[in-house]
Amino acid sequence: MNFEDFRNHDAVGLAELVARREVSPDELLDATLARMDAVNGRLNAVIATYEADARAAIKAGLPDGPLKGVPYPIKDISVHMAGKPTGAGSRIFKDLPAEADSAIVRAYREAGLVLFGKTNTPEFGIATVTEPVANGPTLNPWNEGVTPGGSSGGAAAAVAAGIVPAAHGSDGGGSIRTPASCCGLFGLKPSRGRVSLAPSGEGWGGLSVQHALTRSVRDSATLLDIVCRPQPGDPYWLEPPARPFAAEVRRDPGRLRIGFTTAALIWGELFPENVQAVRDAAKLCEGLGHDVEEAKPDVDFQQMALHANTAVCSATAANLENEAARRGAPIRQDEVETLTWQLYQAGLDYTGVQVAQAIQHLHALSRRLAAFFERYDVLLLATNGKPPQPKGSIDMNAADLTDYAERLYTFIPNTQPFNVGGQPAMSVPLAWTDDGLPIGVQFVARGGGEATLLRLAGQIERAQPWFHKVPAL
Repeated sequence: MNFEDFRNHDAVGLAELVARREVSPDELLDATLARMDAVNGRLNAVIATYEADARAAIKAGLPDGPLKGVPYPIKDISVHMAGKPTGAGSRIFKDLPAEADSAIVRAYREAGLVLFGKTNTPEFGIATVTEPVANGPTLNPWNEGVTPGGSSGGAAAAVAAGIVPAAHGSDGGGSIRTPASCCGLFGLKPSRGRVSLAPSGEGWGGLSVQHALTRSVRDSATLLDIVCRPQPGDPYWLEPPARPFAAEVRRDPGRLRIGFTTAALIWGELFPENVQAVRDAAKLCEGLGHDVEEAKPDVDFQQMALHANTAVCSATAANLENEAARRGAPIRQDEVETLTWQLYQAGLDYTGVQVAQAIQHLHALSRRLAAFFERYDVLLLATNGKPPQPKGSIDMNAADLTDYAERLYTFIPNTQPFNVGGQPAMSVPLAWTDDGLPIGVQFVARGGGEATLLRLAGQIERAQPWFHKVPAL
């Protein structure tokens, strides 16, 4: 299979070719590895390749699942592949192999996906760019001088570059949606509890969720169907949908009540291109028959960000303290990046009372945010505050990080609130800058409302297609 044939299909389309015996899983893996050989040296999207394991899985016989034979990479954080290290973008964990597959990885294997490698991520998924010291920076296929976003930047770059049609990602504060926006992809963050993190502990106390970055809406829906399986003991869980999410993509969403805002929720103001992207999306939705009006949730988003930061710092400290206990030696400052060390020290300084208070505040703010969705079916707003930013503009390892929070939240002012609230949120590639950089627009529904978003996304995809828009890499 040549590259153009490969790229002209999404994951569902490739699986259909396999089912009709028009192409074999080995041929799809050949196409993926050939494209990776051609572009990954420039982009650094895929940081580990397991060709021998992938070939062995194909030879043993893949399950007859919905994505049988499709090559698929795993983001190198949070979830585990048996016998492979989960480095989390860190020098500390780079060579520590996992004992067993995570539940989500088992589900992927049972769906027939061919797991062939790992994609790059910033250290511990903290940054909104993908430039770890451990593995080096990932570049954006649309323009190698700008970031693909983070923390699923390797996954996004791999999909945008045509290495794969879809890739696993995770999102603790925008880490699926931000790179989707930067790379011209569809990125859905599911509701809290939709995808199990078993057997690991919950990422950042329930802020982080798992899913994927894709070029088509139906791929995202199909992948979500594969992994929405509650596991015994999950602290947060949702019942699987009564009707498959893949079926929702083709259904009429009905007349939705959509509130939109051009505000930057946490910090600063949106760049003009991002404002215009929201306004154009609002007009598109109005033209599709929805009731659209300007509206914004009544929530103190800066306070929300401060309390979420307490949760992130505490989780970072716990993660590193667990590793220190495992190896019987303290974590040294020279083993981690500057920002990681600062978050680690801050987490150690918080008292149990302060962490409990932060969680209580986050729960209260989440309820205020949820109240918005009693009036509206969907909130429409910018995914990012700016177009993709220059490589190196948000440096986790800089000597001076005094303005880090401002640089972070002016870039991603609108994503973290929905990790806190637990709502499903998607970035849809609906705009491009004059110099050809993608800009995503974000849609949010009430908790458990993935079906609403997928129906709307399917309608938008049919009205304003984007699948044909690819970087000239």
